[in-house]
Amino acid sequence: MKKLGLISRCDREDVIDLVRDIIAHLGSGAEVLIETRTAEKVNRKGTPITEMRKRGAEFIISIGGDGTVLRGIQKMDDPLPVLGINMGTIGFLVDVDPEDALGVIDQVLSGFEVEERSRLSIRLNDEYLPPATNEVVIITASPAKMLSYRIFVDKSQIEDLRADGVVFATPTGSTAYAMSAGGPIVDPHVDGTVIVPLAPFKLSSRPWVVPAKSKIRVELTSQKKEAVIAIDGQYTRKIKEDDKILITKAEKPARFVKTMEDGFYEKVRSKLA
Repeated sequence: MKKLGLISRCDREDVIDLVRDIIAHLGSGAEVLIETRTAEKVNRKGTPITEMRKRGAEFIISIGGDGTVLRGIQKMDDPLPVLGINMGTIGFLVDVDPEDALGVIDQVLSGFEVEERSRLSIRLNDEYLPPATNEVVIITASPAKMLSYRIFVDKSQIEDLRADGVVFATPTGSTAYAMSAGGPIVDPHVDGTVIVPLAPFKLSSRPWVVPAKSKIRVELTSQKKEAVIAIDGQYTRKIKEDDKILITKAEKPARFVKTMEDGFYEKVRSKLA
């Protein structure tokens, strides 16, 4: 019997209604491992996301928006492929419309291709933080207060700047916060990392795209000013001047159930029109 996981944004009744519809539609044809919070809403036994691979799930259905997908991926050490059903707004990581969900799930259960997307590994001093599928942001903890940064790529310093913050994005995340801050849209097949200053003081501080294999080192040079590191909008941590931050390509990628052929450019046109 096929096994799959199911996670959702469980604070909306229409999302929970779709969860119930999917469970009823699959019936005894597949075993559904339901995330604990979602399971409580439908009176079912729950399974932590961290346990779904061990329990034999082949892929995960995510019902919500991009945030739901990112939350699920962040909780998995070795991410399962994710099939995103869009119950959010724009959603670059959720390809399936709710009205098509049951048909697409049936197709996927008969076989699917996996698309891998690179992630960022973040080390704070000697501690590894959760990997980033979209981006890691280092930003001031005090509104309207700028920070000073030095950014090194491998052994070369590329920036010495004052700004509200800096975004380090994967190609997948280039259409998220980085794009809003003026960064380029990057095809997911490009093996690179995008660096975008947030409201820099110098007009000459522009976005960079560097090789994904690069070791990116960030130093905070503002004295006695607190900053925050935020990963995919799901994890935040306060940092200070003497903290050492190293960003590299993560060993294990994010994985997505492929539902269309070469749909990136079409997706950008339709969602950003």
